[in-house]
Amino acid sequence: MKTKVKDLTIWITGASSGIGEALAIAFAKRGARIVLSGRDKNKLAAVKKRCKHSKKHIIVPFDIAEAAQAKEAYDAVKTQAGEIDWLINNAGVSQRSLIMETTEDVERQIMEIDYFAQTRLSRLVLPDMIAQGGGKIVMVSSVAGLLGTQYRGAYGAAKAAIHMWANSLRAELHEDGIEVATIFPGFIQTNVSINALTGDGSTQGTMDEATNKGLTATAFAKQVVKALSKGEEYIIVAGSKEKLATKINRVSPPKLYKLIREVQVK
Repeated sequence: MKTKVKDLTIWITGASSGIGEALAIAFAKRGARIVLSGRDKNKLAAVKKRCKHSKKHIIVPFDIAEAAQAKEAYDAVKTQAGEIDWLINNAGVSQRSLIMETTEDVERQIMEIDYFAQTRLSRLVLPDMIAQGGGKIVMVSSVAGLLGTQYRGAYGAAKAAIHMWANSLRAELHEDGIEVATIFPGFIQTNVSINALTGDGSTQGTMDEATNKGLTATAFAKQVVKALSKGEEYIIVAGSKEKLATKINRVSPPKLYKLIREVQVK
């Protein structure tokens, strides 16, 4: 059964730009009340203004990697919004560095942001969702979490980890009315590659060609809103090449990785 989005309160992290911003605008257009979170209060305020019925939406800025801030943000959301129907764990950081050129500290930083921060916030929200009779946890993984490629060793590992964690959560809390969906974006036109971490922890600072030629964030959000509203649990939103790669991986992983080695994905 299709969900009535207009009746929902949806908390979106990483909402100050990119796909988080696009999702906030798309869900607000359909009548949902949005809780927008990210680190930059001013950017969140700008996104809020772009959302339909802007006055009813809520801004709660915080650094998702800081456990104390996450708890304070959760308390603030609970106070201001009351019930949280959906949590979309979108905040994250990507990577553009070879494994042998990446320090352990950088790998831990990526894992902290892309895995531990997501599970931490979900565990904060889940008891209330269970008490209210249900809710939805949405994890934004990546096609890189399904397929290992060059320059994304730690990132792909973190995104694969969040995918598996979501699978377990789905199995454990189904009887409590908790729905779990995982989104696997391919190349989307955002600042993800500009902000991606390199081997020493600095940001790449440039746009990848593949990212620049990817789907627009608006097109991505349109597909995601439709899929989530229909109750879909595994949602791949990507270009034809990325979708083909996921299909080849299911049939013949060795064939896929031969192709990846030849293409030299960056």
